[in-house]
Amino acid sequence: MKTLHKVLVANRGEIALRIMRTCRAMGVATVAVYSEADEALPFVAFADEAVKLGAADPAQSYLDIDKVLAAAKRTGADAIHPGYGFLSENANFAKRVAEAGLVFIGPSPAVIESMGSKTGARALMQKAGVPVVPGAEIAGLGDEQVLERAKQLGYPVLVKASFGGGGRGMRVVATAGELLAAIASARREAKGAFGNETVFLERFIESPRHVELQIFGDSHGNAIHLFERECSIQRRHQKIIEESPSPGLDESLRTKMGEAAVTAAKAIGYVGAGTVEFIVAPTGEFFFLEVNTRLQVEHPVTELITGLDLVRLQLLVAQGEALPAEARAATQRGHAIEARLCAEDPLNGYLPASGRLHTFELPGEVRVDSGFETGSEVSIHYDSMLAKVIAHAPTRAEAIARLSAALKRARIHGVVTNRALLLGVLQHSEFRAGRTDTHFLQRLPPATLLANAEPKDLVDTHAMAGVLAAQAHRRSEATVAAFAPTGFRTNRSQLQVHRLAHRDRVITIGYALGRQQRIEVDGVAIDVELHRATGSDIELTVGGIRRRFEVHRASGSTWVDSSLGHTTFTDVERFPEAKTQAASGSLVAPMPGKVVRVNVETGAEVERGAVLLVLEAMKMEHTITAPSAGTVSALLVKANETVAAGDVLAVVTVSPGST
Repeated sequence: MKTLHKVLVANRGEIALRIMRTCRAMGVATVAVYSEADEALPFVAFADEAVKLGAADPAQSYLDIDKVLAAAKRTGADAIHPGYGFLSENANFAKRVAEAGLVFIGPSPAVIESMGSKTGARALMQKAGVPVVPGAEIAGLGDEQVLERAKQLGYPVLVKASFGGGGRGMRVVATAGELLAAIASARREAKGAFGNETVFLERFIESPRHVELQIFGDSHGNAIHLFERECSIQRRHQKIIEESPSPGLDESLRTKMGEAAVTAAKAIGYVGAGTVEFIVAPTGEFFFLEVNTRLQVEHPVTELITGLDLVRLQLLVAQGEALPAEARAATQRGHAIEARLCAEDPLNGYLPASGRLHTFELPGEVRVDSGFETGSEVSIHYDSMLAKVIAHAPTRAEAIARLSAALKRARIHGVVTNRALLLGVLQHSEFRAGRTDTHFLQRLPPATLLANAEPKDLVDTHAMAGVLAAQAHRRSEATVAAFAPTGFRTNRSQLQVHRLAHRDRVITIGYALGRQQRIEVDGVAIDVELHRATGSDIELTVGGIRRRFEVHRASGSTWVDSSLGHTTFTDVERFPEAKTQAASGSLVAPMPGKVVRVNVETGAEVERGAVLLVLEAMKMEHTITAPSAGTVSALLVKANETVAAGDVLAVVTVSPGST
């Protein structure tokens, strides 16, 4: 056995912090490595030592094996923890770590390699007797052969990256006409995210649950599972809500899946923390998907229901120790649910968002794992997740209630997030009844869920608070008639008017304050009493209920928080200035990112829907298509160029008679 003294964490953000906290609790020193974009993030300051790797691009920093190993040597680290993502499932990295005389906190290179290829893993599991989804390898096949394999499987099919995870390099294809383009796109995304473009096909199982089991093995022959996690609530094949126990498993199915997970672990001689992922059909059949040879993003769910620290177990196993008795005899206690709070806009195709977090405060009654804090910059270069918020309670209903309350009370200003979507899911009757599958967010579009999470009464009340705070701020800075109360007018028949936009709605707030208060929303008088007003703090009685509202304003946006929840508004200018508009036919960047592919040249004739360019932001590809048939009259960007949101990328002159 080897006692670890200093661990280099070859990762960033919340998982780097998570690992470092356990190391510190165990008396193990830590080393952070970071890119230029992450220099000011909390994980860098938390580590005992830190080494800058290079530029923001992962290929020049977190994915550069030579730089990571040089940092370990320079700091005298005796082990490397890869976290998840980046190099965590790179067999060559694990091998290089061992060759450098360091301990790799994870399974052996041979195991990583055997499970790193999903096609190879499928074959091993079939041999071990674990059921797998029907699929087909397509590497090296011509287009016609690929189309034939897909036809044999039956549409819809799933194009799936053979390496990596997190939903990247995955496409659901409904018809043969879409297949080849989907494969090309998945290959590019997989190449960028994992350094390997290999993809394969799988039969797409309709309406399944996604259930995974946490496994652990040690070098003494022990292999166990630590129960399941339900991960069916997904967008773009990426999980956003996970829970345990799964509401869809009875004890018989839970036992069978647990036995299959342990069989899989033993079949490959697994050592360390890993996850065996399954999909469960409506019939109760379950099929092997893959083994993730690393710690999962959602591991806190398992920690809360078992009381175990999985990172501590990883370190113990890496030192050559056997799994402790409390792990081998673990039991499920209560219910845990995790929500991934992400910087993205669900109403705009889940486009990632970037920028500065003016305020980032999450309540302490639940567990919060985050790599950000107030003032942090959210970069376009990495995953969009801001935090994991996890609630644990004796029952599922209580865990849902605790998590919902925590998300409502969070104060997040400066970046668009998916908070309202998460609340919409948690509050939906299907979710509360446990009737979930991987198509949940396809059946229930974000607009529906967000409307339920942000009803009109809430939005109107928050709009009043936002407008009154803005007025109070203006009065506090007034140099003329400072004696007058906020909202005072000499002509009482006329109301002050202020407009705020929320999503696609403009809300008009009219008000007259002082001794005779009057407030209207869209011309309708509201029963409101204003008790106190500052630029950031409003106290109102609305409909007989007194509440406090916290308001934050910056850069033309207004954020309002209260016991009701949270709402973000955009200011509507009272006297808008004439602005220069982009030329007709201009295609603009929907978010900041990097141009990874340009498919056309100036002068090219294009059909409606043709893919002109491909942008990448936060590891996801986004296509820019022609809105109508026409001619590319201007092309203003090139491959590898970084663009800002709103930048004009190309101009398509519409062909006569085209729509």
